[in-house]
Amino acid sequence: MLTTRFVEGAPNWIDVGSPDLGATRAFYGGLFGWELRSAGPEAGGYGFFELDGRIVAAAMPATAEQGPPAWTVYFQCADAEATAEAAEQAHGRVLVRPLDVMGQGHMAVLADQAGVVFGLWQPGERRGLDTAGVTGSLCWVELYTPDVAAAAAFYHRALGLETSAVSFPGGSYTCVNPAEGGEDAMFGGVVPLAEDPAPGGAHWLPYFEVADPDAVVARAGELGGSVRVPATDLPGVGRVARLDDPHGARFAVIRSASPQP
Repeated sequence: MLTTRFVEGAPNWIDVGSPDLGATRAFYGGLFGWELRSAGPEAGGYGFFELDGRIVAAAMPATAEQGPPAWTVYFQCADAEATAEAAEQAHGRVLVRPLDVMGQGHMAVLADQAGVVFGLWQPGERRGLDTAGVTGSLCWVELYTPDVAAAAAFYHRALGLETSAVSFPGGSYTCVNPAEGGEDAMFGGVVPLAEDPAPGGAHWLPYFEVADPDAVVARAGELGGSVRVPATDLPGVGRVARLDDPHGARFAVIRSASPQP
């Protein structure tokens, strides 16, 4: 599971693009108890989702020309320029060149070899999220992709990520971890796109830890979201549900079998 002991290659930031920040604030506030705080007049509408005063995610205005509403996962890197170059050499694309964000750090937006959008965050004054891996925060990420082996090769070349297979009855699951920390620092998985019951293209899917997935699923419907996969028990993993927010941004919730304290 994710923690804020961020290391090279691990997710350290996440934000959602929305055509209506007011509606997005109301949805996630009602679902997780998050509060949206503006990053300031110079930030172009960008804001921070906070839980008990700690940043757990962020949100920004997004137009139709920028693509459909979606969550973007950012990965820690020591040198955004070098990482962007490595991604290009691995047959990815740079959508937004590395740029300074008001002294807080450097960010870039890339696409992997299958066109999946992800971000880079090179820490400056801000290392990343204030909290992760606990109730109400980001705890896991999954990449849904048409070619698991090709994706593993890309992220290894671009970010140094390593993969390992975990067996379970009827199949196996490809886990992802940064080189530093090894499998003990595992933060996500790579899943064949065909296993997504409501295909919408390859994507990174963020998981948020919750105390009661069934209650969250019911509340999401009341707030205008939709259910992609209802709450389901996965032995040894936890109880999981996949959802869309009112604008179609995909995410999942989980009550982990072994949650962080």
